[in-house]
Amino acid sequence: MYIALEDIGRRFNREWVFRHIDYRFEAGQSYAVLGPNGSGKSTFLQVVAASLIPSAGRVHYADAEKKIDPESIYQYLSLAAPYMELIEEFTLAEQVRFHFALKNYLSGFDEDALMELLGLRHAKDRQIRHFSSGMKQRVKLALACCSDVPLVLLDEPTSNLDQQGIDWYLNLVTETRAARLVIVCSNQEREYGFCENLINIVDYK
Repeated sequence: MYIALEDIGRRFNREWVFRHIDYRFEAGQSYAVLGPNGSGKSTFLQVVAASLIPSAGRVHYADAEKKIDPESIYQYLSLAAPYMELIEEFTLAEQVRFHFALKNYLSGFDEDALMELLGLRHAKDRQIRHFSSGMKQRVKLALACCSDVPLVLLDEPTSNLDQQGIDWYLNLVTETRAARLVIVCSNQEREYGFCENLINIVDYK
């Protein structure tokens, strides 16, 4: 899979968040989008995910050289982000089953393996609303990384995680990123140290 950005920009009212970005993301590579808080990283990720339309330029998607319509790109990606909500009224098991009714499991995973990975087998019948912020973040990351999709988008992935959780996240990404396109938005090196390619959003102001 690849994503090609053709002179894209995004603005709110008259203020450009970023502009004139020409870039190509390739499968099998991991990319870190860097910049301080409020610099536009999350906005950039939402444009890449086609949940926001660029104010200028175009985004092209293709899988095995087959063009993908932006309206269909959601079928090819998974996302974990602080602004993405889990369904609080669901139990963990219900949340997992709901997610994987829409996505397939990555090879080697199923519901039982996912519960083992999370270390939350004891809490599978507990409502999400009773989970700590760190537990919720683990669930978001596991759902994103264990979905069988070619594109994984991670925004501030270690939010609400302690050091043990950060180590867990790094192991998760290492085990699941092979042959996929991974994009991480971050301003903390611990979150993106595995990325081969760095993009600083401030360079496109």
